[in-house]
Amino acid sequence: MSTTQSERLRGLLEPLVSAKELDLEEIEVSRAGRRRVLRIIVDSDEGVELDACAELSRAISEKLDETGAMGEDEYVLEVSSPGADRPLTEHRHYVRATGRLVKLQLTAEGAAGELVARIIAVDDDGLDLEVPGVKGRRPTSRRVAFDEIAKARVEIEFNRKDKKEEEA
Repeated sequence: MSTTQSERLRGLLEPLVSAKELDLEEIEVSRAGRRRVLRIIVDSDEGVELDACAELSRAISEKLDETGAMGEDEYVLEVSSPGADRPLTEHRHYVRATGRLVKLQLTAEGAAGELVARIIAVDDDGLDLEVPGVKGRRPTSRRVAFDEIAKARVEIEFNRKDKKEEEA
């Protein structure tokens, strides 16, 4: 997809997404056989429910049909939230991942390598982390600046306590 098409779609769809109090995270157009697939990824601080995706999908479909932004060719529209192991690329992604386990690829400035830790707090400069202890040792605290992070991704935890359990 050309940058201009991506920018045009973002400009067209961002107001619809914002009106639903969601963030437009990603727009992707790809081919699936003879059809094109338009994937719209949305998120919010509270997550995104299936009903909100369905409602937004209808609004986006109407807008795309009304404006002809996707042209005359057939396309499939998919509106969803990011996956459980989503990459963290924006400050708001780290804030939303507070309390979650993450895998960080560190740059040379961050003592290069990989780090798996839980995000305890996020500020404008970086992250306060809790690094799990190994072989019965206690967890340790660590500070990582954003400029020390090359890549970051949420780790899937099957036995993670949800927010309601933690508050109880």
